[in-house]
Amino acid sequence: MRRGVGAGAIAKKKLAEARYKDRGTEIAADQLAQMSKQLETFQKHLEEFATKHKDDIRRNAEFRRQFQEMCAAVGVDPLASGKGFWSEMLGIGDFYYELGVQIVEVCLATKPRNGGLIMLDDLRERIAGKSRARQDVSNDDLLRAIKKLKVLGSGFTAIPVGGGRYLVQSVPGELNMDHTTVLQLAEGTGWVSEASIVTRLRWEKERAQRVLDHMVKEGLAWVDDQAGDGRQYWFPALFPDPAA
Repeated sequence: MRRGVGAGAIAKKKLAEARYKDRGTEIAADQLAQMSKQLETFQKHLEEFATKHKDDIRRNAEFRRQFQEMCAAVGVDPLASGKGFWSEMLGIGDFYYELGVQIVEVCLATKPRNGGLIMLDDLRERIAGKSRARQDVSNDDLLRAIKKLKVLGSGFTAIPVGGGRYLVQSVPGELNMDHTTVLQLAEGTGWVSEASIVTRLRWEKERAQRVLDHMVKEGLAWVDDQAGDGRQYWFPALFPDPAA
């Protein structure tokens, strides 16, 4: 008798667990359906907002940045495709494509001087100076366009150097953390020396010289042996161009 009661209790327990599981699955499905409906509503409102403010989105850089953040919040990427509502209504895909072309042109034109590194601010000023378009171009626009260029495997990447400032690299081959750290150290003056790296970063001489030799070889740094306190390594991307 005890075995029969025990088996019945186990069966009831399993049945109750199955019912709870089914109920839990049903609740989860309802919640997912509600979330999907809310997302569709958000996206619809976003499209209505975009249609109403399309001129501001095209021409005002700050407005465009805030709009991009709104899109990201609901999982929409207006740059994901060159076709569809966003491209046809706003021309956003075309805007960033054209901006990407201008970035490539400026980087190629300045490469003989800077070795393929240019400050983001300098890049923006050069594009603004040659652009005949009505749209304002912000650093945020440039960073988004550079991100799209990266998928081409063309070597384009943005390197943070502190204080919200970026260097744009336009040559193949990634710079490692040591290279980036040296660039950050040079950002204020435009140059470093082996001694300044050893003193301020507390690196061994061999490590500092290995990084500097690589950057000279890649054309990213120039050597100045005329300095009175020893050899200096200058980064053309970090000081202003007199001809700009």
